[in-house]
Amino acid sequence: MKNNIFKRILSVILLSVMLLGVVGCSQDDIFLSVSANDLMKGIEKDEGITPKDIKDTSFYTDFTAKLFGGCYTDEKNTLISPISVLSALAMTANGADGDTLKEMEKAFGISRDELNEFMLSYMSSLSNGEKYKVSLANSIWFRDDESLTVNERFLKTNANYYGAGLYKVPFNEKTRNDINSWIKNKTDGMIDNVIDKIPEAAVMYLVNALCFDGEWEEKYNEYQINEGKFNCLDGEAKKVDFMSCNVSDYLSDDTTTGFVKYYAGRKYAFAALLPNEDVSISDYVSSLTGEKISTLLTERKKGVEVITKTPKFETEYSSLLNGTLADMGIKKAFDGDLADFSKLGRSENGNICINRVIHKTYISVNESGTRAGAATVVEMNEGAIMPADMYFVTLDRPFVYMLIDCENDLPLFIGTLTNI
Repeated sequence: MKNNIFKRILSVILLSVMLLGVVGCSQDDIFLSVSANDLMKGIEKDEGITPKDIKDTSFYTDFTAKLFGGCYTDEKNTLISPISVLSALAMTANGADGDTLKEMEKAFGISRDELNEFMLSYMSSLSNGEKYKVSLANSIWFRDDESLTVNERFLKTNANYYGAGLYKVPFNEKTRNDINSWIKNKTDGMIDNVIDKIPEAAVMYLVNALCFDGEWEEKYNEYQINEGKFNCLDGEAKKVDFMSCNVSDYLSDDTTTGFVKYYAGRKYAFAALLPNEDVSISDYVSSLTGEKISTLLTERKKGVEVITKTPKFETEYSSLLNGTLADMGIKKAFDGDLADFSKLGRSENGNICINRVIHKTYISVNESGTRAGAATVVEMNEGAIMPADMYFVTLDRPFVYMLIDCENDLPLFIGTLTNI
């Protein structure tokens, strides 16, 4: 690419951090030692920018299925957060134009303006309670440098729809500490030292942080935890602790049996999808579509008895999403010659394009609840009555699982457990 000959690489990194856990999501600045001033403090949103009712969310489940299918591999457990990836790319799209924007919108399945409306409404719709809490925060950090011109409309749009704080800073070691402190604070101390260094050419960081604190509606007791065998994808049978309980929501179709187990308040839940024994996990993931996911969740049987066994597990995952996103149609955004991010701003040192999109996740499922985290980095360079039915679901072989928002029946996380 031509941007390789530029004297200086312009980097814009969008960092989306999603964290779900069984510890509190504190709003107190107990970890915060940011010295930079928030330029958005005291500034009101543009008039008319208010949350609207969420209507058709089929684009979101379609995006989820395509991204999940593109990331799946037999070599390791897969875990992605579609809302994390979509949030990072949505803020990026606010700086795109021309064919670059068209490709991104096609991959999203929705226009940029509609996506902004969706994200504002969705983030506003997430519930909080005594035993389940969700907090979201966004910020934009850009370098105080005369060679960089950042469009005010780009900044204001991300402030309007994502509530982003704005920080104009010198980009030195102190700034690195400030950004890491901001992330640590907004994730209740669970994510720290995300940025190891600020490259000399970096000019912007956009950060989205989401913290979820949730306990099971009914925690597992000691007598419900027993040793069993999990049959891994490679054929090895491993001894693990299984958590047993009865639930009342059953998922099924021609290739799936599964269940839903709620967190306290029933606003969020863990959903397990077990492929039939004659269906491989890879074929099952390939068969997942947005419609299939939506149908399984919205048409689940309620008020039945499902006897379940779930392994206690902990896994982490990382992936470079460039190829997956290109397969989904986002191509020009990665091209140093063809990318059009003119609405983001301009640099005297060359054209701006996406260099890489990195996604990392973590999850732990145990008797108390679930803890999970996700980070997405988009780096841009220049250039009680006995029920009638009873079902049994034992997750003792590879399966798909989701952490879902029950009010909208949308997955916040989706993954596979193929090995423990």
